[in-house]
Amino acid sequence: MQIIDRRLNQGNKSLENRQRFLRRAKAHVQRAVREATAGRDIPDILEGGEISIPAGGIDEPQFRPGAGGIRDEVMPGNRTFSEGDVIPRRDGEGGGANSAGDGGEATEDTFRFMLSREEFLDIFLDDLELPDLAKRKLKEVATEGVRRAGYSVSGSPASLAVTRTMRIAMSRRIALGRPAPHEMEALQEELAACEDEGRRAFLEAEIAALAAKMRRIPYIDPIDIRYRRFENRPKPMAQAVMFCLMDVSGSMSEHMKDLAKRFYMLLYIFLTRRYNHVEIVFIRHTDRAEEVDEQTFFYNPATGGTVVSSALEAMRRIIAERYRPQDWNIYAAQASDGDNFPSDNEVAARLLRDEILPVCQYFAYLEVGEAGRDPSARPDSTLWRLYERLRAEGQPLATRKVGARAEIYPVFRDLFQRREAERAGS
Repeated sequence: MQIIDRRLNQGNKSLENRQRFLRRAKAHVQRAVREATAGRDIPDILEGGEISIPAGGIDEPQFRPGAGGIRDEVMPGNRTFSEGDVIPRRDGEGGGANSAGDGGEATEDTFRFMLSREEFLDIFLDDLELPDLAKRKLKEVATEGVRRAGYSVSGSPASLAVTRTMRIAMSRRIALGRPAPHEMEALQEELAACEDEGRRAFLEAEIAALAAKMRRIPYIDPIDIRYRRFENRPKPMAQAVMFCLMDVSGSMSEHMKDLAKRFYMLLYIFLTRRYNHVEIVFIRHTDRAEEVDEQTFFYNPATGGTVVSSALEAMRRIIAERYRPQDWNIYAAQASDGDNFPSDNEVAARLLRDEILPVCQYFAYLEVGEAGRDPSARPDSTLWRLYERLRAEGQPLATRKVGARAEIYPVFRDLFQRREAERAGS
């Protein structure tokens, strides 16, 4: 017998069981999340939501009879089936993996549940990373949680170490010879039963002396109290900066700009989610380049000619001013339609070969095209040929083409997928 709990589980109830289930069904959940993102806008990815996975593929706990022994089984009303028979579903019930749906095709029972924003993003960004992130000069130190660091004589009441306090108090009472309560009780019982006046006077004096000593030596003294002490645990962080270069010239149609912005939104979500200390520099360009903020980069319109070297020159200048290659891991992602002034191609090639790529860990170029056209069937643009020539020289450069929204996410994963060699070594 297989049991599947289909109750809604909101409010982080049974969180440990939920996380255990997600780990067990990781492959199915990952596939469902990737299918769900294909039909979503980028802002909707941040909201989590409902996904469906096939119930038959989940390794759910099962109840099975033990091996051996004699068992008596009562099967009320069964005059049709024998052991091993498959009971067919009645008309109108959902079909299993081998049953036929309304259209005559095989259908599969599905298990639907809600993913929170945090769970959705964790699965959405799984196996993605910045390539070749190296620990250069670690002058930035981030604090990662706290750890136990012994005890202190002062602190918050919430940090009171009761066991430690009672142990110290007991040691002090033993060392100072504080009377035990049973000694006092024994003397009081003897006094109550004693009729000799001399003995009674002696017992009363002894009880008074013990009571005075107990008052002088308290059960718990302020010097006994201990508090758990915690300290921050520093962890050195590798510094990285990502340059986002986007062509916003007149040759870029609204569809192309939309593709480029979606790619950069994915990149922005990925970097801010997975890395604590990655700075992002937004540069957009026409025939001149400017460094802008996130809002301007994604939403403010612009138009003009196309001079790619202006963006590369702006990136070179910013690196020289703020990001020494000896201290920073430098990455860049460029999106363009491939157009450029012919006279600017050699200038861009020189900047890339001599100034930009030698200091970059990774440079990703995304060429966007019009909808309805196969990217591989489009003729190569001047920028595409230029970058392919640089790739052939062994430069740290990756190039991809996209023409539709549905292609953005697969291309993004392809560019930032964890490499097999690194996964095997990790």
